[in-house]
Amino acid sequence: MAEHFISLEQAEGDLLSAAAFLAENIKSSDGHAEAMKAIVPLYLAKGNVDLAAELANEVAEPFSRDQILILVAAKCAETDDDEYALQLADAVEDLGMRSQAFEQLALIAAAKGQPEEARKIAGQMEHTDFVTGAIAVDQAAKGDDTGALATLETIDFPTARAIALQQIASAKIEAGDTVKAADMLDLALTSATEIEHDEEKIRAMCDIGSLFIEAKRSDKAIETFDAAKGFAEVLDNTHQDFFLVNCALGFLYAGSTDLADRTLDLVTDKTQMASALLGFARDYWKKDQKDDALEALDEAHEIIASQREFETRDSRARNALISSIAVQFAGFGNSERGIEIARETQDPDEQMSSLTQIAQILTIQNDDTLAASTLELIAEPANRVFARISVADAKENRGDKDAAIADLEAAIDLVETVPQLASRSSALNELATRFAAYGNTERARELAVESIDAIGGIRDESSLAVALAGLSEVYDEAGFELGDAERDRVRTLLFRVQ
Repeated sequence: MAEHFISLEQAEGDLLSAAAFLAENIKSSDGHAEAMKAIVPLYLAKGNVDLAAELANEVAEPFSRDQILILVAAKCAETDDDEYALQLADAVEDLGMRSQAFEQLALIAAAKGQPEEARKIAGQMEHTDFVTGAIAVDQAAKGDDTGALATLETIDFPTARAIALQQIASAKIEAGDTVKAADMLDLALTSATEIEHDEEKIRAMCDIGSLFIEAKRSDKAIETFDAAKGFAEVLDNTHQDFFLVNCALGFLYAGSTDLADRTLDLVTDKTQMASALLGFARDYWKKDQKDDALEALDEAHEIIASQREFETRDSRARNALISSIAVQFAGFGNSERGIEIARETQDPDEQMSSLTQIAQILTIQNDDTLAASTLELIAEPANRVFARISVADAKENRGDKDAAIADLEAAIDLVETVPQLASRSSALNELATRFAAYGNTERARELAVESIDAIGGIRDESSLAVALAGLSEVYDEAGFELGDAERDRVRTLLFRVQ
């Protein structure tokens, strides 16, 4: 890290350059890597691949360096700089990640209709079947189904063959050719049954069953989910219930409520059982069977609420499900019940997420009073600010710009209560972006300058560089140039490392 690629002069005139300058001077290898993981993608978005590659190569922490190099290599491949892409992929140190890099480049070449280039790149990999599958997908997209099937016959790994056939079928469904799609799905199912790993096999079969539904072949879908269910029933691990739920929902979506109910009866884990009932509720509501939907949702909540700690396999999944049930109650028109359930969630992030979504739903339903009181239930100041911004977006979407601006101003008033300076800067960035989109560039710029001031208080070097990089996106999007006052603030930040 002796050589630096960003000069002080560059850093003083541009926020992203300032962020990179600060990052280059971070002594901690982990801190330097974290900063570069935020900064390099922004240079790639600007098309500055050479500098991105140099900055990536500076990273001392091997895993992060390899990750960033793969990003840069992929960007080069997307922009037809294939030789440089291969050089960067070859520079990846970890053997597994290097193979991943070459596979990504080969997949990009295949998607661009360059099969020979894809095969050439794949020649540097031990396992090439997924690349061959991508070539077949491209052949089918060009109307050469015969060639695609011939290519697929060269694939030894059944998972790769099944995935490629699903992708071909999906494209045909989108094009309206459900007959050929069903033919491809039959072949995919044959490949899926050859998969040795049981969980991988069941997952592939469930995916194929879902595509049969999209292809308007519910009969085939039911057969496929029934076969998947047979494999799931003999699965001897904690994932059994997850797959049985997938099969139950597959039967439901294919039109067989009886098979769905019978499959659900096999599920013992309460989180999975409640998750299935949430899916049932949504399907009933879509079919305008609203009483059945509410009954299923009530039952889902009763089951998850009755789950004791020793019965819980995954507390994160349980909390996420409670949050989803709460939001769904609001979506079904019972927001009070949704709010009550949201507050049962033990995970603060899930509780914030569900309350924010409920407030958005209430806003869409024009119940601004209850939406506002729902926001007040969010305990963490930063979360409350972001939730207020989300509600403002909902008001903008319903065509009420004045009300949206009022909510944004209310969010600005809350920003000072946010103790974490990085979060405060992020909130100010979001607010500045909104005002810029409304055409109020003066207000947007005021908020952007406030964000610089907040960033100035951040002590951690990595967090400081990341925050400055985030603010640079606001300036780019709004078309702002740094003024004299802003340059002075940036210079103050840069003096820290001189």
